Amino acid sequence: MRQLKKAYLEITNVCNLRCSFCPGTRRPAGFLAPEDFQCLAAKLRPHTEYLYLHLMGEPLLHPRLGEILDRAGGLGFRVMVTTNGTLLEKQAGLLMASPAVEKVSVSLHSFEGNEGGDLEGYLDGCLRFAKGASAAGKRCALRLWNLDGALPGANRHNDVILSALERAFPRPWKEGRRGTTLAPNVFLEWGEWFEWPDLSAPEEDSPSFCYGLRDQVGVLWDGTVVPCCLDHEGDVPVGNLYRQSLDEILCGPRAKAIYDGFSQKTAHEELCRRCGFAKRFRT
Repeated sequence: MRQLKKAYLEITNVCNLRCSFCPGTRRPAGFLAPEDFQCLAAKLRPHTEYLYLHLMGEPLLHPRLGEILDRAGGLGFRVMVTTNGTLLEKQAGLLMASPAVEKVSVSLHSFEGNEGGDLEGYLDGCLRFAKGASAAGKRCALRLWNLDGALPGANRHNDVILSALERAFPRPWKEGRRGTTLAPNVFLEWGEWFEWPDLSAPEEDSPSFCYGLRDQVGVLWDGTVVPCCLDHEGDVPVGNLYRQSLDEILCGPRAKAIYDGFSQKTAHEELCRRCGFAKRFRT
């Protein structure tokens, strides 16, 4: 049985924002019922203990999120939640109370991907949550994946965001290779813009590598298994977890061809050859 570092499980593909950097999805909108979550998650659990409630959509919109977190905890998962942050205050009690939730990642760059809004109010809510998470012993990662080059503050709201972070979490901060520790359990994660994989994008002809199907898998809310969390349209389905076991899927011909291809630094799938994020792994 192949062990994975993590699995992404999409509990909804519905979002309350329309971020300019997000491709969105044309798939039918839906919410994963807790009973169906149980079915899919139980098939993932023998392969990993880390479950990310993320692919497309805003997980905090799910009307039965508490039941889903309870079921994830019952299966022994360590749950990571990725959110745009707009609903954190509404769902803070639920997230703090769930023993299954280990980390919440907040995409602060979501704000500038939408027109208008109250930046100060948005940041206040996110930072209050981060402080509460720190006190509760849960990790909170504040993401700025919007850099244009290597220097922070290169984007239009980043200086304001950094000033707010300094007020909430006074320096000194501990700088790391991939981020900054602001306080116990609170981290600032930097990242540059990247192009989502798109079948209309130009192909890359350089050597390519990806951890999809090697360290991770993604599962859409309808049970479709995809190689990674960036296949937002399900363009590379390798199976369906409702009808198959994950071992059957990973040993299937399409999944095996993808895995073997990346082992040889070759992208077997057309979508993978058109993935901007994969440039980070090219040598």
